[in-house]
Amino acid sequence: MASLAPASFGAALAAAHDAAGAQHYPQGTLYVVATPIGNLADITLRALHVLQLVDAIACEDTRHTQTLLRAYGIDRPGSRLLAVHQHNEAEAAQAVVARLAQGERIAYVSDAGTPGVSDPGARLAAAVRAAGQRVLPLPGASSVTTLIGAAGLVADGGGDGNASSSAFVFAGFLPSKSGERDTAVQALSQEPRAVVLLEAPHRIENLARALSTLGERRVTVGRELTKQFEEIATVAASALPDWFGADRDRTRGEFALVLHPVAVSGDGGAEGERVLRLLLAELPVKTAVKLAAEISGAPRNTLYDTALRIRNEAEQD
Repeated sequence: MASLAPASFGAALAAAHDAAGAQHYPQGTLYVVATPIGNLADITLRALHVLQLVDAIACEDTRHTQTLLRAYGIDRPGSRLLAVHQHNEAEAAQAVVARLAQGERIAYVSDAGTPGVSDPGARLAAAVRAAGQRVLPLPGASSVTTLIGAAGLVADGGGDGNASSSAFVFAGFLPSKSGERDTAVQALSQEPRAVVLLEAPHRIENLARALSTLGERRVTVGRELTKQFEEIATVAASALPDWFGADRDRTRGEFALVLHPVAVSGDGGAEGERVLRLLLAELPVKTAVKLAAEISGAPRNTLYDTALRIRNEAEQD
């Protein structure tokens, strides 16, 4: 977490009150609050306001959250911080539900980023919703979308920026055991869409070796995203071990990685058109294109253009 003096956020706290203070914040609600993944300035004004407003803050690590709050100049007593982490989430969720039933507003924050995305928070949100109480999300920083935005996801081999290139799968952390990790990587090799992975520094080199079996498929590595020593690089999967080995500093920090999408082969395009022609005989263009893309893996934009051509040809006959 970047280090900034609390006084730096005095104007932000005032702006948060001015911008968000007049909005409605219902009681008996769990506020799921995204916090910065590194750069403290990436907090939202609504998040700052809610963290001051709520009756209690449930958090993955109370000490970490207290440090975060103080960095923003928010003073909350320790008694208002509730520990809700991966080891006690199911039990602690019931205590949160009970407090919400009494009309309290409670925020939940993980150590960094958006709760519930490879962090605690999902079970808590599910328990609150199951109890018939409201969960209100406050969007913000996420390493997943941060790296996606910088990766330039175009299918390997010259994709055209279509749906097959922009779609992605979030896989998070792969298994820590080598055999299970290798099996997971081989499964991902069959996934044509982009895949987002997360990894810790002590396992990043093991992951790099596992991914290297994917050959020339490109991988974008995001290290220490939004922090002072942020580094983003795209290399072939086969070159990942050497890339990390070239500079030991590259194995430090927290990591997000994007396995780039693969190009659709010519055969896939032919199959896509074959399926599309069959579907167009029974379905509207939009529906036929969507289903043909899902069945064949061919790019949706390409199939849409093909569908218009087929319809034009039919009208001219």
